[in-house]
Amino acid sequence: MLRVLGRRPDGYHRLQTVFQFIDRCDQVHLAVRPDGRIERRSDIPGVPAEADLTVRAARLLQVHTGCGLGADIRVDKRLPLGGGLGGGSSDAATVLVGLNRLWGTGLGTDALAGLGLKLGADVPVFVRGLAAWGEGVGEELHDCDLPQPWYLVLTPSVGVSTAAVFADPALTRDSPPITMRDFARGDARNDCLPVVRQRYPQVAAALDWLAGRGEARLTGTGGCVFAAFAGRDAALAALAALDGAPGGLGGFVARGLNRSPLLDRVNAEGA
Repeated sequence: MLRVLGRRPDGYHRLQTVFQFIDRCDQVHLAVRPDGRIERRSDIPGVPAEADLTVRAARLLQVHTGCGLGADIRVDKRLPLGGGLGGGSSDAATVLVGLNRLWGTGLGTDALAGLGLKLGADVPVFVRGLAAWGEGVGEELHDCDLPQPWYLVLTPSVGVSTAAVFADPALTRDSPPITMRDFARGDARNDCLPVVRQRYPQVAAALDWLAGRGEARLTGTGGCVFAAFAGRDAALAALAALDGAPGGLGGFVARGLNRSPLLDRVNAEGA
């Protein structure tokens, strides 16, 4: 669900949205360097190191805490760029949480989430690691307990520009706010959907194909689309039907989670 309630004086939009995690994710590898250098050890096509959120997250934590240590960062990408699945935001949050532990900088969750907000509105929810109702620009978070279905996620071969979607004159910017109870009753409108449909025919085709098999929804501003299924077998059966889909659509099946895999990994590592 993504509702656009209005535009703030600073140009950002006031939103209502709901975040939930899935069990498919990038993998971030961190190694401490004694020389203070932050080095990216993986190549991500189209993303120079200086613009990479993981590098920016490490440097932000380093400057904020005055830490003299550095890090080598390697990311194994499993989520598509520009897919609306929060891969970059999640990777940045993982770097903040992981290096805070490895460097011994001792920041609490609230402080790390505050740093994450400087990198992007979606980073704080990945720092906190719990499914949430989001307001403000998405950073005002309230934990929520959601069903955890199996999802079929389709990955059209196009990256969606969030900035372009929010700049589009056709975007609805005056939706009335709703409550969590309204959402639970089925009000899950995404105000970005009409704009994305118009601007990105590949996403529109994916939505139309998936609508014949479930309730097709857009991941934030897209371009991935998804539908929920009661069981893994049903989701896998829908995925198998992709072989006959037009345009060479890709996809995968994932479980919905109310706790980020990052939380479980951190807890498994111990205090």
